[in-house]
Amino acid sequence: MNALAATNRNFRHAARILGLDSKLEKSLLIPFREIKVECTIPKDDGSLVSYVGFRVQHDNARGPMKGGIRYHPEVDPDEVNALAQLMTWKTAVADIPYGGAKGGIGCNPRELSNSELERLTRVFTQKIHDLIGIHTDVPAPDMGTNAQTMAWILDEYSKFHGHSPAVVTGKPIDLGGSLGREAATGRGVVFATEALLAEHGKQIKNMTFAIQGFGNVGYWASKLIHEKGGKVVAISDITGAVTNPNGIDIQELHMHKKSTGSLVNFQGADSMDPNELLIHDCDVLIPCALGGVLNRENAGEVKAKFIVEAANHPTDPDADEILSKKGVIILPDIYANAGGVTVSYFEWVQNIQGFMWDEDKVNSELQKYMTKAFHNIKNMCKSHDCNLRMGAFTLGVNRVARATLLRGWEA
Repeated sequence: MNALAATNRNFRHAARILGLDSKLEKSLLIPFREIKVECTIPKDDGSLVSYVGFRVQHDNARGPMKGGIRYHPEVDPDEVNALAQLMTWKTAVADIPYGGAKGGIGCNPRELSNSELERLTRVFTQKIHDLIGIHTDVPAPDMGTNAQTMAWILDEYSKFHGHSPAVVTGKPIDLGGSLGREAATGRGVVFATEALLAEHGKQIKNMTFAIQGFGNVGYWASKLIHEKGGKVVAISDITGAVTNPNGIDIQELHMHKKSTGSLVNFQGADSMDPNELLIHDCDVLIPCALGGVLNRENAGEVKAKFIVEAANHPTDPDADEILSKKGVIILPDIYANAGGVTVSYFEWVQNIQGFMWDEDKVNSELQKYMTKAFHNIKNMCKSHDCNLRMGAFTLGVNRVARATLLRGWEA
Protein backbone atom coordinates (compact mmCIF):
# COMPACT_ATOMS: atom_id res chain seq x y z
CA MET A 1 0.00 0.00 0.00
CA ASN A 2 1.49 3.37 -0.98
CA ALA A 3 1.96 6.26 1.44
CA LEU A 4 -1.18 8.15 0.33
CA ALA A 5 -3.46 5.11 0.62
CA ALA A 6 -2.05 4.23 4.06
CA THR A 7 -2.35 7.81 5.31
CA ASN A 8 -5.95 8.08 4.06
CA ARG A 9 -6.79 4.77 5.71
CA ASN A 10 -5.38 5.91 9.06
CA PHE A 11 -7.21 9.24 8.76
CA ARG A 12 -10.56 7.57 7.99
CA HIS A 13 -10.13 5.17 10.90
CA ALA A 14 -9.45 8.14 13.23
CA ALA A 15 -12.46 10.02 11.79
CA ARG A 16 -14.71 7.04 12.55
CA ILE A 17 -13.37 6.77 16.10
CA LEU A 18 -14.05 10.49 16.60
CA GLY A 19 -17.49 10.28 14.96
CA LEU A 20 -16.76 13.13 12.53
CA ASP A 21 -19.50 14.35 10.21
CA SER A 22 -18.95 12.79 6.75
CA LYS A 23 -18.85 16.19 5.01
CA LEU A 24 -16.30 17.53 7.50
CA GLU A 25 -14.26 14.33 7.06
CA LYS A 26 -14.20 14.81 3.29
CA SER A 27 -13.28 18.49 3.68
CA LEU A 28 -10.34 17.67 5.96
CA LEU A 29 -8.99 15.16 3.45
CA ILE A 30 -9.02 17.43 0.39
CA PRO A 31 -5.91 19.66 0.03
CA PHE A 32 -6.37 23.42 0.29
CA ARG A 33 -4.25 23.97 -2.85
CA GLU A 34 -2.11 21.94 -5.25
CA ILE A 35 0.54 23.79 -7.26
CA LYS A 36 2.39 22.47 -10.30
CA VAL A 37 4.94 24.63 -12.12
CA GLU A 38 7.44 24.19 -14.92
CA CYS A 39 10.98 25.32 -14.09
CA THR A 40 13.20 25.90 -17.14
CA ILE A 41 16.85 26.77 -16.56
CA PRO A 42 20.03 27.07 -18.63
CA LYS A 43 22.54 24.35 -17.79
CA ASP A 44 26.23 25.15 -17.43
CA ASP A 45 26.82 24.04 -21.05
CA GLY A 46 24.22 26.55 -22.33
CA SER A 47 21.47 24.02 -23.10
CA LEU A 48 17.98 24.48 -21.65
CA VAL A 49 16.35 21.89 -19.42
CA SER A 50 12.92 21.82 -17.75
CA TYR A 51 11.83 20.28 -14.47
CA VAL A 52 8.38 20.03 -12.88
CA GLY A 53 7.94 21.46 -9.39
CA PHE A 54 5.10 20.72 -6.97
CA ARG A 55 3.75 22.24 -3.78
CA VAL A 56 0.74 20.72 -2.02
CA GLN A 57 -0.77 22.95 0.67
CA HIS A 58 -3.02 20.67 2.66
CA ASP A 59 -4.63 22.63 5.52
CA ASN A 60 -4.31 26.02 7.21
CA ALA A 61 -7.01 25.84 9.90
CA ARG A 62 -4.45 25.94 12.74
CA GLY A 63 -1.90 28.29 11.18
CA PRO A 64 0.50 28.72 8.24
CA MET A 65 1.19 25.57 6.28
CA LYS A 66 4.54 23.91 6.91
CA GLY A 67 6.56 21.24 5.16
CA GLY A 68 9.71 20.28 3.33
CA ILE A 69 10.82 20.65 -0.28
CA ARG A 70 12.55 17.59 -1.76
CA TYR A 71 14.67 17.30 -4.89
CA HIS A 72 14.40 13.73 -6.15
CA PRO A 73 13.94 12.10 -9.58
CA GLU A 74 10.83 10.29 -8.36
CA VAL A 75 8.98 13.20 -6.77
CA ASP A 76 5.45 11.91 -7.12
CA PRO A 77 2.26 14.03 -6.70
CA ASP A 78 0.60 11.22 -4.69
CA GLU A 79 3.54 10.95 -2.28
CA VAL A 80 3.76 14.74 -1.89
CA ASN A 81 0.01 14.77 -1.18
CA ALA A 82 0.36 12.07 1.49
CA LEU A 83 3.29 13.83 3.17
CA ALA A 84 1.47 17.19 3.13
CA GLN A 85 -1.50 15.56 4.86
CA LEU A 86 0.79 13.84 7.38
CA MET A 87 2.31 17.24 8.21
CA THR A 88 -1.17 18.56 9.04
CA TRP A 89 -1.70 15.82 11.62
CA LYS A 90 1.94 15.91 12.82
CA THR A 91 1.92 19.65 13.62
CA ALA A 92 -1.40 19.18 15.43
CA VAL A 93 -0.03 16.24 17.46
CA ALA A 94 3.01 18.35 18.44
CA ASP A 95 0.58 21.21 19.23
CA ILE A 96 2.46 23.80 17.19
CA PRO A 97 0.37 26.40 15.29
CA TYR A 98 0.84 25.13 11.75
CA GLY A 99 -0.98 23.24 9.05
CA GLY A 100 0.62 20.85 6.57
CA ALA A 101 2.34 21.25 3.19
CA LYS A 102 4.97 19.46 1.11
CA GLY A 103 6.75 20.14 -2.13
CA GLY A 104 9.42 19.01 -4.48
CA ILE A 105 11.06 19.13 -7.89
CA GLY A 106 11.45 16.03 -10.05
CA CYS A 107 15.21 16.17 -10.58
CA ASN A 108 18.35 14.32 -9.56
CA PRO A 109 20.36 16.84 -7.51
CA ARG A 110 23.52 14.69 -7.84
CA GLU A 111 23.48 15.28 -11.59
CA LEU A 112 23.28 19.07 -11.24
CA SER A 113 26.15 21.43 -10.46
CA ASN A 114 25.88 23.82 -7.55
CA SER A 115 25.16 26.73 -9.90
CA GLU A 116 22.47 24.71 -11.72
CA LEU A 117 20.85 23.84 -8.38
CA GLU A 118 20.88 27.51 -7.43
CA ARG A 119 19.25 28.56 -10.73
CA LEU A 120 16.62 25.81 -10.38
CA THR A 121 15.82 26.83 -6.78
CA ARG A 122 15.51 30.51 -7.72
CA VAL A 123 13.22 29.78 -10.70
CA PHE A 124 11.03 27.54 -8.52
CA THR A 125 10.83 30.31 -5.90
CA GLN A 126 9.91 32.87 -8.57
CA LYS A 127 7.01 30.63 -9.65
CA ILE A 128 5.60 30.12 -6.14
CA HIS A 129 6.70 33.25 -4.18
CA ASP A 130 3.18 34.70 -4.09
CA LEU A 131 1.79 31.40 -2.70
CA ILE A 132 4.27 30.94 0.17
CA GLY A 133 5.01 33.38 2.98
CA ILE A 134 5.70 33.92 6.68
CA HIS A 135 2.01 33.58 7.58
CA THR A 136 0.97 31.46 4.58
CA ASP A 137 3.31 28.54 3.90
CA VAL A 138 6.81 28.07 5.34
CA PRO A 139 9.05 25.57 3.47
CA ALA A 140 11.96 23.61 4.97
CA PRO A 141 14.67 21.21 3.70
CA ASP A 142 13.85 17.61 2.84
CA MET A 143 15.44 14.82 0.82
CA GLY A 144 17.98 16.27 -1.63
CA THR A 145 17.80 19.81 -0.22
CA ASN A 146 19.63 21.49 2.66
CA ALA A 147 20.35 24.75 4.48
CA GLN A 148 21.94 26.23 1.33
CA THR A 149 18.73 25.55 -0.65
CA MET A 150 16.76 27.42 2.01
CA ALA A 151 19.25 30.32 1.81
CA TRP A 152 18.59 30.64 -1.94
CA ILE A 153 14.80 30.54 -1.39
CA LEU A 154 15.08 33.18 1.35
CA ASP A 155 17.17 35.45 -0.87
CA GLU A 156 14.92 35.08 -3.94
CA TYR A 157 11.72 35.53 -1.92
CA SER A 158 13.18 38.61 -0.22
CA LYS A 159 13.71 40.26 -3.64
CA PHE A 160 9.92 40.35 -4.00
CA HIS A 161 8.84 40.85 -0.38
CA GLY A 162 11.72 42.48 1.51
CA HIS A 163 14.00 40.72 4.01
CA SER A 164 11.95 37.77 5.28
CA PRO A 165 14.03 35.27 7.30
CA ALA A 166 10.89 33.56 8.67
CA VAL A 167 9.75 32.46 5.19
CA VAL A 168 11.81 29.25 5.44
CA THR A 169 13.26 27.19 8.28
CA GLY A 170 16.32 24.96 8.34
CA LYS A 171 18.44 27.91 7.19
CA PRO A 172 22.16 28.44 7.88
CA ILE A 173 22.75 29.88 11.37
CA ASP A 174 24.26 33.03 9.77
CA LEU A 175 20.93 33.77 8.06
CA GLY A 176 18.70 33.24 11.10
CA GLY A 177 18.70 29.46 11.42
CA SER A 178 18.17 27.99 14.88
CA LEU A 179 20.82 26.39 17.03
CA GLY A 180 19.91 22.74 17.62
CA ARG A 181 18.03 22.40 14.32
CA GLU A 182 20.49 19.93 12.77
CA ALA A 183 20.05 17.43 15.62
CA ALA A 184 16.37 18.19 16.23
CA THR A 185 14.66 15.23 14.53
CA GLY A 186 17.10 12.70 16.03
CA ARG A 187 16.94 14.36 19.44
CA GLY A 188 13.14 14.38 19.27
CA VAL A 189 13.21 10.64 18.47
CA VAL A 190 15.27 10.08 21.64
CA PHE A 191 12.91 12.19 23.80
CA ALA A 192 9.96 10.23 22.35
CA THR A 193 11.73 6.93 23.07
CA GLU A 194 12.42 8.00 26.66
CA ALA A 195 8.73 8.88 27.16
CA LEU A 196 7.63 5.51 25.72
CA LEU A 197 10.08 3.45 27.77
CA ALA A 198 9.24 5.36 30.99
CA GLU A 199 5.60 4.35 30.47
CA HIS A 200 6.79 0.73 30.67
CA GLY A 201 9.12 1.25 33.64
CA LYS A 202 12.25 1.22 31.48
CA GLN A 203 14.95 3.65 30.39
CA ILE A 204 17.40 3.90 27.51
CA LYS A 205 20.34 2.81 29.65
CA ASN A 206 21.25 -0.84 29.03
CA MET A 207 18.48 -1.35 26.45
CA THR A 208 19.56 -2.63 23.01
CA PHE A 209 18.79 -0.73 19.79
CA ALA A 210 18.91 -1.50 16.05
CA ILE A 211 18.87 1.56 13.81
CA GLN A 212 18.13 1.51 10.08
CA GLY A 213 19.67 4.58 8.46
CA PHE A 214 22.81 6.50 9.40
CA GLY A 215 22.03 9.84 7.80
CA ASN A 216 21.23 12.93 9.84
CA VAL A 217 18.38 11.41 11.88
CA GLY A 218 19.99 7.99 12.40
CA TYR A 219 23.32 9.51 13.36
CA TRP A 220 21.91 11.90 15.96
CA ALA A 221 19.48 9.35 17.40
CA SER A 222 22.22 6.70 17.74
CA LYS A 223 24.76 9.21 19.10
CA LEU A 224 22.38 10.45 21.82
CA ILE A 225 21.24 6.91 22.70
CA HIS A 226 24.89 5.86 23.01
CA GLU A 227 25.60 8.87 25.27
CA LYS A 228 22.65 7.91 27.50
CA GLY A 229 24.03 4.39 28.02
CA GLY A 230 21.91 2.57 25.46
CA LYS A 231 23.57 -0.19 23.41
CA VAL A 232 23.27 0.33 19.67
CA VAL A 233 23.89 -3.25 18.53
CA ALA A 234 23.21 -2.84 14.79
CA ILE A 235 23.21 0.01 12.24
CA SER A 236 22.64 -0.03 8.49
CA ASP A 237 22.51 2.41 5.59
CA ILE A 238 22.67 2.17 1.79
CA THR A 239 26.39 1.26 1.96
CA GLY A 240 26.03 -1.75 4.27
CA ALA A 241 25.36 -2.81 7.86
CA VAL A 242 27.38 -3.53 11.00
CA THR A 243 26.67 -5.24 14.30
CA ASN A 244 28.28 -5.58 17.71
CA PRO A 245 26.35 -7.25 20.57
CA ASN A 246 28.37 -5.21 23.09
CA GLY A 247 27.35 -1.92 21.46
CA ILE A 248 28.82 0.14 18.61
CA ASP A 249 30.91 3.24 19.32
CA ILE A 250 28.83 5.74 17.35
CA GLN A 251 31.42 8.49 17.12
CA GLU A 252 34.04 6.07 15.80
CA LEU A 253 31.56 4.74 13.23
CA HIS A 254 30.68 8.31 12.22
CA MET A 255 34.37 9.16 11.69
CA HIS A 256 34.86 5.94 9.71
CA LYS A 257 31.93 6.80 7.42
CA LYS A 258 33.19 10.37 6.96
CA SER A 259 36.64 9.16 5.93
CA THR A 260 35.56 6.21 3.75
CA GLY A 261 32.03 7.13 2.67
CA SER A 262 30.75 3.76 3.87
CA LEU A 263 29.97 1.59 6.90
CA VAL A 264 31.89 -1.30 5.33
CA ASN A 265 35.17 -2.48 6.95
CA PHE A 266 34.53 -0.70 10.24
CA GLN A 267 36.92 -2.25 12.80
CA GLY A 268 34.60 -1.81 15.79
CA ALA A 269 31.85 -4.14 14.54
CA ASP A 270 31.16 -7.11 12.28
CA SER A 271 29.55 -6.77 8.86
CA MET A 272 26.00 -8.08 8.48
CA ASP A 273 23.36 -8.34 5.76
CA PRO A 274 21.47 -4.99 5.68
CA ASN A 275 18.25 -6.93 5.04
CA GLU A 276 18.67 -8.57 8.47
CA LEU A 277 18.72 -5.22 10.33
CA LEU A 278 14.93 -4.99 10.73
CA ILE A 279 14.72 -8.49 12.22
CA HIS A 280 17.88 -8.19 14.35
CA ASP A 281 17.62 -9.22 17.99
CA CYS A 282 17.11 -6.00 20.01
CA ASP A 283 14.76 -4.28 22.44
CA VAL A 284 14.04 -1.20 20.28
CA LEU A 285 14.02 -0.97 16.48
CA ILE A 286 14.29 2.53 14.98
CA PRO A 287 13.73 2.77 11.21
CA CYS A 288 15.24 6.13 10.11
CA ALA A 289 15.36 5.62 6.35
CA LEU A 290 12.75 4.80 3.71
CA GLY A 291 9.00 4.24 3.92
CA GLY A 292 7.36 0.84 3.66
CA VAL A 293 10.34 -1.15 4.96
CA LEU A 294 8.26 -3.15 7.44
CA ASN A 295 5.76 -5.19 5.48
CA ARG A 296 3.84 -8.45 5.34
CA GLU A 297 6.99 -10.39 4.36
CA ASN A 298 9.22 -9.43 7.30
CA ALA A 299 6.89 -8.25 10.10
CA GLY A 300 6.45 -11.74 11.51
CA GLU A 301 10.21 -12.06 12.05
CA VAL A 302 10.70 -8.77 13.91
CA LYS A 303 12.22 -9.46 17.35
CA ALA A 304 12.11 -5.94 18.82
CA LYS A 305 9.62 -5.25 21.60
CA PHE A 306 9.31 -1.57 20.62
CA ILE A 307 9.44 0.19 17.23
CA VAL A 308 10.03 3.94 17.07
CA GLU A 309 9.17 5.30 13.61
CA ALA A 310 11.81 7.94 12.90
CA ALA A 311 11.16 7.60 9.14
CA ASN A 312 7.91 8.61 7.43
CA HIS A 313 5.55 5.65 6.93
CA PRO A 314 8.11 2.84 7.57
CA THR A 315 5.37 0.37 8.60
CA ASP A 316 2.70 -0.52 6.08
CA PRO A 317 -0.82 -1.40 7.36
CA ASP A 318 -0.35 -5.17 6.86
CA ALA A 319 2.80 -5.09 8.99
CA ASP A 320 1.02 -2.92 11.55
CA GLU A 321 -1.60 -5.61 12.02
CA ILE A 322 0.94 -8.45 12.28
CA LEU A 323 3.14 -6.54 14.74
CA SER A 324 0.19 -5.53 16.91
CA LYS A 325 -0.90 -9.19 17.19
CA LYS A 326 2.65 -10.04 18.29
CA GLY A 327 2.42 -7.42 21.04
CA VAL A 328 5.05 -5.12 19.51
CA ILE A 329 4.49 -1.51 20.61
CA ILE A 330 4.84 1.00 17.75
CA LEU A 331 5.46 4.70 18.34
CA PRO A 332 4.04 6.28 15.15
CA ASP A 333 5.88 8.57 12.76
CA ILE A 334 3.50 11.52 13.10
CA TYR A 335 4.71 11.83 16.68
CA ALA A 336 8.13 10.13 16.83
CA ASN A 337 9.80 12.25 14.13
CA ALA A 338 8.08 15.55 15.00
CA GLY A 339 11.24 16.98 16.61
CA GLY A 340 12.38 18.53 13.32
CA VAL A 341 9.19 20.47 12.65
CA THR A 342 8.98 21.48 16.33
CA VAL A 343 12.42 23.11 16.24
CA SER A 344 11.50 24.60 12.85
CA TYR A 345 8.63 26.27 14.72
CA PHE A 346 11.13 27.57 17.30
CA GLU A 347 13.26 28.94 14.44
CA TRP A 348 10.21 30.70 12.93
CA VAL A 349 9.33 32.20 16.33
CA GLN A 350 12.91 33.43 16.80
CA ASN A 351 12.89 35.02 13.33
CA ILE A 352 9.59 36.79 13.93
CA GLN A 353 10.75 38.05 17.34
CA GLY A 354 14.22 38.94 16.06
CA PHE A 355 15.60 37.28 19.20
CA MET A 356 17.73 34.13 19.02
CA TRP A 357 17.71 31.38 21.67
CA ASP A 358 20.72 29.51 22.97
CA GLU A 359 20.92 25.78 22.24
CA ASP A 360 20.05 24.68 25.79
CA LYS A 361 16.75 26.56 25.56
CA VAL A 362 15.97 24.99 22.16
CA ASN A 363 16.66 21.47 23.50
CA SER A 364 14.77 21.93 26.77
CA GLU A 365 11.72 23.35 24.95
CA LEU A 366 11.85 20.43 22.50
CA GLN A 367 11.85 17.96 25.39
CA LYS A 368 8.81 19.70 26.92
CA TYR A 369 6.86 19.54 23.64
CA MET A 370 7.75 15.89 22.92
CA THR A 371 6.95 14.72 26.46
CA LYS A 372 3.65 16.63 26.62
CA ALA A 373 2.61 15.28 23.20
CA PHE A 374 3.27 11.70 24.33
CA HIS A 375 1.02 12.12 27.37
CA ASN A 376 -1.70 13.69 25.20
CA ILE A 377 -1.49 10.68 22.85
CA LYS A 378 -1.77 8.28 25.81
CA ASN A 379 -4.87 10.13 27.00
CA MET A 380 -6.48 9.65 23.57
CA CYS A 381 -5.54 5.94 23.70
CA LYS A 382 -7.34 5.63 27.03
CA SER A 383 -10.37 7.65 25.88
CA HIS A 384 -10.85 5.67 22.67
CA ASP A 385 -9.34 2.30 23.66
CA CYS A 386 -6.89 2.34 20.74
CA ASN A 387 -3.19 1.83 20.03
CA LEU A 388 -0.56 4.58 19.87
CA ARG A 389 -0.96 5.12 16.11
CA MET A 390 -4.67 5.76 16.43
CA GLY A 391 -4.05 7.73 19.63
CA ALA A 392 -1.80 10.07 17.64
CA PHE A 393 -4.12 10.26 14.62
CA THR A 394 -7.23 10.92 16.73
CA LEU A 395 -5.32 13.61 18.66
CA GLY A 396 -4.14 15.34 15.46
CA VAL A 397 -7.36 14.98 13.47
CA ASN A 398 -9.49 16.11 16.43
CA ARG A 399 -7.43 19.30 16.88
CA VAL A 400 -7.66 20.19 13.18
CA ALA A 401 -11.39 19.39 13.08
CA ARG A 402 -12.04 21.57 16.15
CA ALA A 403 -10.06 24.48 14.67
CA THR A 404 -11.96 24.09 11.36
CA LEU A 405 -15.33 24.19 13.11
CA LEU A 406 -14.36 27.10 15.36
CA ARG A 407 -13.36 29.15 12.30
CA GLY A 408 -16.88 28.78 10.97
CA TRP A 409 -16.87 25.81 8.62
CA GLU A 410 -20.34 25.12 7.22
CA ALA A 411 -21.62 21.72 6.20
